[in-house]
Amino acid sequence: MRAVVWQGPRKVSVEDVPDPRIEEPTDAVIRVTATAVCGSDLHLYDHGAAMLMKPGDILGHEALGVVEEVGAGVTHIKPGDTVVVPFNISCGHCFMCDQGLYSQCETTQNLNGRKGASLFGYTHMYGGVPGGQAEYLRVPQAHFGPIKIDGGLPDTTAVLLADVLPTAWQAVEYAKIPPGGTVVVYGLGPIGQMCCRIAKHLGAGRVIAIDRYPDRLKTAEAHGAETIDFTTVDDVVETVREMTGGRGGDSVIDAVGMDADGSLTERMLQTVKVQPDRLTALHHALGSVRRGGTVSVTGVYGAWMVRFPIGDLFDKQVALHWGQANVRRWTDRILDVLRQGDPIDAGGLVTTEMPLGEAVRAYNAFRDKEPGIVKVVLRPGEG
Repeated sequence: MRAVVWQGPRKVSVEDVPDPRIEEPTDAVIRVTATAVCGSDLHLYDHGAAMLMKPGDILGHEALGVVEEVGAGVTHIKPGDTVVVPFNISCGHCFMCDQGLYSQCETTQNLNGRKGASLFGYTHMYGGVPGGQAEYLRVPQAHFGPIKIDGGLPDTTAVLLADVLPTAWQAVEYAKIPPGGTVVVYGLGPIGQMCCRIAKHLGAGRVIAIDRYPDRLKTAEAHGAETIDFTTVDDVVETVREMTGGRGGDSVIDAVGMDADGSLTERMLQTVKVQPDRLTALHHALGSVRRGGTVSVTGVYGAWMVRFPIGDLFDKQVALHWGQANVRRWTDRILDVLRQGDPIDAGGLVTTEMPLGEAVRAYNAFRDKEPGIVKVVLRPGEG
């Protein structure tokens, strides 16, 4: 089969690799019909060597497809079903799964419990499981993970249930926005855009969205957000405070993570591995929340922090909630919303579709934030 593989820093390619097969009774194999490129994939594209990627690893953790084969322990799906596959691999019955913490599943945890559940296509720190940017995908723990999709939901919407929609939904839930309250969203990639829409849907009175790219700012505005281009203000934190009566937002969401723009110094420190992550967005998020407010972090951070304003957070009584999305915790609620006419316009998030063979072009266009490209879906079997 053909698959997108990591070859080294800033180098991916589409290669012939062995077809997957059933290895355990709880496995399934699906023929992938839609698979998306995520901002987290760009972290691997840039920093994979420092995150235990190996040349030849198959990328991708957002996949939808048709079931080809199931193991003897899989009964809720069958060959011919269309399913979306959550990016975290969870058993559904361990202690952590019973708490709804599917991204911490004890059955698939890694590095003797020092890392959470295995993830598709996301480094050997998280299991080294081959990813979904391929023509076929082996799905471990398929007795629980895959979600059957009915014919009424477009596949470009359904594939977002693998990551984007539950990640954004969890970020909003974790933000604990008061009814009618104000939430500030840093970063208007796919996750940030959906955070804005979901926050409004769940009762936020005001959404302030922050980015630098005009098309992304316009998209957020079209869905009811007030926007700030952070390149046009002297101090984005002070601007947020001025817009909120001097207090800051009731809730703030960091949807950027480790590759925030940052200063030249931060970029250099990250390049030479002195500082693993660029922390600009996180510091701005922490500075933009009011006293007694909540900061929800859904942008990925990879390692330790050399600077953390713990004294300010203590003084301001700020609550901080973050982590990988627990996908299956949210998908039933999200499916109900999508089936009620998609009021969050999830279907409008996908801006670009390309054949799997054009994955290199897709990665470069997404990484460079070419105008109009917000979410890219790759189509195996096309082109």
